[in-house]
Amino acid sequence: MKLITRNHYLNKLIDVKNTPDIKVITGVRRCGKSKLMDAFIDILEKEENANVIRIKLNLKEFEKLKDKEELYKYVQDHYKKEYTNYLLVDEIQLCTDFEVIINSLHEEEKFDIYLTGSNAFLLSSDLATLFGGRVFDISMFPFSFEEYNLYYPSNDIDKSFDNYVVEGGMAGSYLYKNKSDGVNYVRNILRTTITKDIVQKYKIENESLLIMIEDFLMDNIGSKTSIRNVANKLTSNSYKTNDKTVGSYIEYLCKSFLFYPMKRYDIKGKKYLESDKKYYLVDLSFRYAELGTKNADYGYLYENIVAIELLRRGYEVYVGALYDKEVDFVAIKQGEKIYIQVSDDISNKETFEREIKPLLSIRDAYPKMIIARTKHPESHHEGVRIVDIARWLSNSN
Repeated sequence: MKLITRNHYLNKLIDVKNTPDIKVITGVRRCGKSKLMDAFIDILEKEENANVIRIKLNLKEFEKLKDKEELYKYVQDHYKKEYTNYLLVDEIQLCTDFEVIINSLHEEEKFDIYLTGSNAFLLSSDLATLFGGRVFDISMFPFSFEEYNLYYPSNDIDKSFDNYVVEGGMAGSYLYKNKSDGVNYVRNILRTTITKDIVQKYKIENESLLIMIEDFLMDNIGSKTSIRNVANKLTSNSYKTNDKTVGSYIEYLCKSFLFYPMKRYDIKGKKYLESDKKYYLVDLSFRYAELGTKNADYGYLYENIVAIELLRRGYEVYVGALYDKEVDFVAIKQGEKIYIQVSDDISNKETFEREIKPLLSIRDAYPKMIIARTKHPESHHEGVRIVDIARWLSNSN
């Protein structure tokens, strides 16, 4: 199996090493959380006086540690005084009442603790409840385009980007020689997520409705989504439901890291709006596996890729609202903003004017850019950066 070093996440782990928090790696299933832990251990083991306690609860070797008392005893037995003790546990949810043991070990202040586990038990929104707010959450995503290029080196960035739009970043699918087998791999991850992280956890009786809502969100990437409108649309198609159920199911899809909701931001009023959020898919490979090329509007698909990349780069991301106009993204990090429009082809004058007009209407001095499929070097128009999406994704600027 070919492996690449995911420095973006590895550096995050290094930065928080020996801090007093419980470090938890979260993200959609099969995005590489355990492999990241392996790479981090390689670094830890090079330290002098480092005692690394690694437990993989999904392996037969650690079967008895699924009992919390056995887990606690094992960890204490492997503690070494005068050493820096690192505790790393995969699939922590397999230990009954694991939060009791982890909280106890944390209180003892003898271990630097790192965890991965099923999304059904380690959802970001649940971490504070489980561990009393003493958590540093490292959000992990599937391969970025930059990582895809490391895995598949090529001198043709445009061809690589076209492939990435379809294949996505679920690296496990790259191992299959037959393309349809890779698609089935991704589809199985999606079905497992639906079943284990949502249906079983929340005791959902109507799985078919959940899947219909999932397909609806995939088919409407980049569109403002009203919970009421979704409920009405499903009801009009002879499938009776209501706002409350639809809202709950969408929330569960987001908690499982399949979708990321983006609130609207009133640019002039500088306030956040709750109505009509947009929802973006964690990786387009799931859409391709579920819907194929149905309604493949590349402008919206590129918008999805940019949304997830901005999250990956550590931005808070909102949908911009300015009077009757809309700006695709307002990206905020450390008090700085970037206004972004995303498009497919802007070679047509009318399309270009439509995309740049909302940006030119913004009166503040924060940077503005259009990310599109230009296949050309960066240019500028009245202070607005015009950047090719493949080239923007290939660097961190």
